Amino acid sequence: MSTFDSTKTGLSTLLDEIVLGKLQLPDFQRGWVWDDEHIRSLLVSIARSFPIGAVMLLETGGEARFQVRPAEGVTLPDGVEPERLILDGQQRLTSLTQALRLEVPVNTRDDKKREIGRHYYFDIEKALQGPEGLADAIVGVDATRVLKTNFGRDIQLDLSTTEKEIAEFHFPCDQILNSDRWEERLNSVAQDKFNRYMEFRVNVLKPFREYLLPVIVLQRNTSKAAVCLVFEKVNTGGVSLSVFELVTATYAADNFNLRTEWYGPKQSSKKPPRFAASLLLRDTEPTDFLQGISLLHTYERRQADLAAGRTGKEVTAVSAKREHVLVTPLSAYKKWSEPLTKGFLEAEQFLRHLGFHHPKFLPYRAQLVPLAAALAHLGERWLEPQMQDKLTRWFWSGVFGELYGGATETRIAIDLQDLLAWLDDEGTPEPTTVVAAGFQASRLDTLRTRTSAAYRGLYVLLQNQGARDFFYKAQMVEIDRNEKGVDIHHIFPRKWCIAQDIPRRTFNSIVNKTAISLKANRKIGGHAPSAYLGALQSDPKVKMSADGMDEILRSHCIDPEVMRADDFQGFYELRKAALLRLIEKAMQKAAIRSGVAEAENPDEDEDEDDE
Repeated sequence: MSTFDSTKTGLSTLLDEIVLGKLQLPDFQRGWVWDDEHIRSLLVSIARSFPIGAVMLLETGGEARFQVRPAEGVTLPDGVEPERLILDGQQRLTSLTQALRLEVPVNTRDDKKREIGRHYYFDIEKALQGPEGLADAIVGVDATRVLKTNFGRDIQLDLSTTEKEIAEFHFPCDQILNSDRWEERLNSVAQDKFNRYMEFRVNVLKPFREYLLPVIVLQRNTSKAAVCLVFEKVNTGGVSLSVFELVTATYAADNFNLRTEWYGPKQSSKKPPRFAASLLLRDTEPTDFLQGISLLHTYERRQADLAAGRTGKEVTAVSAKREHVLVTPLSAYKKWSEPLTKGFLEAEQFLRHLGFHHPKFLPYRAQLVPLAAALAHLGERWLEPQMQDKLTRWFWSGVFGELYGGATETRIAIDLQDLLAWLDDEGTPEPTTVVAAGFQASRLDTLRTRTSAAYRGLYVLLQNQGARDFFYKAQMVEIDRNEKGVDIHHIFPRKWCIAQDIPRRTFNSIVNKTAISLKANRKIGGHAPSAYLGALQSDPKVKMSADGMDEILRSHCIDPEVMRADDFQGFYELRKAALLRLIEKAMQKAAIRSGVAEAENPDEDEDEDDE
């Protein structure tokens, strides 16, 4: 069945419908931003009967319901409902409405992006010099309709009254589609100019009045998801819209302000107030939350379908895909918003239990979505030891299996179903993520960028086992919380490694890095481990025995003997094995010791400067 019609419609008809409110904008359309140069070019194109592109409209009254608003500059009485909405062509139609149908200044910007107001005119004599001169014939003046020079001291052109417009022989663009009033005044005060004006009317005004725009109309039976998809496809020149903005517009049609619900009444913060006090959740995006709502809603529907004996395509699929998020009803949001909020807060507690204390070390934000949705179902049951053990195994499997690095929407949906079934039934098979996860031992040799999930996860495992700082001697977690400049630095310093001809790809791997304070890193400098360990121990601010320093090294999975012998190869092999044991313990699965892991992009190698 066809979902659209195409035709041609007169420009004047479309602008009339905009002014009357028959044509309005869905509220997800962004504000009008065309600058002065674009508007002038648009007017010239129409005057020369050049194409300016098609317009796409949507019939109202169907499934795709949005909050609507009039085009910028148009004021409508309360209760005016549109017959169609503008999906594509907003900037062109808004520009033309303001320039040709409204007598208020056109809101635009100059070449320096400063906001200005403009009334546009055609210099009639210049316009009659031929099509090539039309661009120079367009004049823009401010709200006073007076053009001044010499820093505003001298008047160059005064068009502040109709009589002055006629005297200067400048025609206002807001009279182009209906010039009766202007022509009557011209005929009464300057009959000698009337014949010349009629040439202008035929050559310049007539193309505007006869101009036809190609119009594609999406019928009201077009689904909401299709409308949003079509809008994004045609909106190539604008800024991509998020799911949140589109859902906000659809919920607004039912008088529900999702933006206020998420950002608060002031809407001034980019971070959600509901998670403002939750350090680990502060980077949670509203789209993540909407994915969680979609998961819970579709999971509930699926369970109901199965309970009713439905099979095959009759059973709702659990989904966090964009098209399903877009059609999630407001009733589902209202039902699941509070439980999901609690689920995210429970997820933060779970992450802290694993050793996470700062969002910069979270491996995958996307993995929080099924976790929070699952905890929304479990409530405080996740605190039960068996539940915690399973959740921990699933989480680290996703991290060290690096399974959330690509397209995640399908995995999110599968994980929620697998997790809930596995958590509630001992005999249920392990989740797909747990089964599929595998960590290759050689991956440690290629793990060099802190944006890698496994890199971040390994950092947290080290901190969670009590890694302590070389200088402050306190646990790294506490130092980091107190903002003492903790970062990940080389153990065998870069300068020393280069002098020993150790390959960059080797000394830059995570095996030769650990988290220490900035103070400790400065003490290390570029010295050999045997030298800087001795210097740290004898520092009067540290005063540490060799045994005490050895204990700190072991907390980082570093063998003290090879460090004091400056044995890089021995250190590397022993620490790699120790790090593997940490990962295997977290995943509850042996690492893969055959094969070679794919190397990371060498251009992304991190090479901190050692002091």
